[in-house]
Amino acid sequence: MKDTQRLFRVILPVDGIEAAARFYTQLLGREGRRVSPGRHYFDCGGVILALYDPIADGDRLSLRPNAEYAYFAASELEAVYRRALALGGLVGETGDGGLPMGRIETRPWGERSFYMKDPSGNPICFVDEDTVFIGD
Repeated sequence: MKDTQRLFRVILPVDGIEAAARFYTQLLGREGRRVSPGRHYFDCGGVILALYDPIADGDRLSLRPNAEYAYFAASELEAVYRRALALGGLVGETGDGGLPMGRIETRPWGERSFYMKDPSGNPICFVDEDTVFIGD
């Protein structure tokens, strides 16, 4: 028997599940599904993006936004970028190589990507799926 693991769910803490679900529905261009009063799931190619609002779920947790970026591979990066522009939240900082993080650019490691934050402050990045760098 072979011992294997796979990543199946990533949780993003959000303030206000309704607004967060609307934001991600527009950004991702597809409907997710409500699985509890405070959780909304999006299938992202076999990995579930789980929006989690602890207050709406009746939990007594105080969550902060994730500290590190969640990365999405996108088949149509320009379409996602147009939706991101309309929603707001593109990062205004300069990153590696002196490149603006909130614009589609080819990064020094070869990925075409842009960076943004959701309304709850979670950092997210979208990468052209044809340029994803996996350390080769």
